[in-house]
Amino acid sequence: MNEHSEWEPPLPDAPGFEHRVLRLPGVRMHVATIGEGEPVLLLHGFPEHWWQWRRIAPELARHGYRAVCPDLRGCGWTAADAPGMDRESHLRDVIALLDELGIVRTRVISHDMGAISAMQLAYAHPERVGPMVQLSVPPGFFAFTPGIVPAFRHMPKLLVHRPPASMRYLFGPAYLTHPLTEDELSSYLVVERRPEVLASVRTIFRGLVIPESMRLAGGTYRRMRLRPPTLCVFGRDDGPFSEKNVRRITRGHERFADRIEFAYVDDAAHFLTDDAPEEVAELALEWFARTDEPTTLDAETSS
Repeated sequence: MNEHSEWEPPLPDAPGFEHRVLRLPGVRMHVATIGEGEPVLLLHGFPEHWWQWRRIAPELARHGYRAVCPDLRGCGWTAADAPGMDRESHLRDVIALLDELGIVRTRVISHDMGAISAMQLAYAHPERVGPMVQLSVPPGFFAFTPGIVPAFRHMPKLLVHRPPASMRYLFGPAYLTHPLTEDELSSYLVVERRPEVLASVRTIFRGLVIPESMRLAGGTYRRMRLRPPTLCVFGRDDGPFSEKNVRRITRGHERFADRIEFAYVDDAAHFLTDDAPEEVAELALEWFARTDEPTTLDAETSS
């Protein structure tokens, strides 16, 4: 029997995680945590949720970190008080989450949509962000070129998404090197039994993703500086973000970031955390070790 059967729908299995719902301004946020020690905030992509980190967060915990894996607004088991979303909705929720947990400063691992909030947090509040690992998404200062247009091919369909249409197609071969099992697909898509999740798809893309994409394309972040040390990781099978393309769109990165590096994982595509979770965990732990610096863990420690 699923030990999380009291949740509706039941949470997918992932041993060792603790689950709770935090009452934040305008949202009841589901958060899964594992481990003790310095915090690492893990921000999932779309159409995923906390379970994306099921094989990475435990590895962080084994190395002395406390992994904090929220379901972002409109996703997973998090519930908003009212519909609607804007470009910084997830950012405000993330800041409220950190405040509620007493986390003054945190390392961050993000993927896909979650990288939007991670970048916003890093640029607007660099004092709250330690070393970052950004998966499958280039840094905010990238130059928009025709070579990366295919990375946005899914957006038109999502902009007109209507329930009860499923998002199963997003886990297809264009985004994964290794197909998910039916059980894994079911664990991601179980949240489609929550009407508010299906109804939020267009809201997320119209209110948050598209407006932020326009800022990225317009070069907003090329007029700012990225302070936290950042590692951007891509799968070598992720065509739009091949090493050649990434080098082209991030040329002259020293002008835009204090410290940034790039890594590429063999035999993996866009959904890196499913294609190559061990490699992702290893890269993150190694990056944290190389960029290690004194961090304030929580409000209690800092006082």
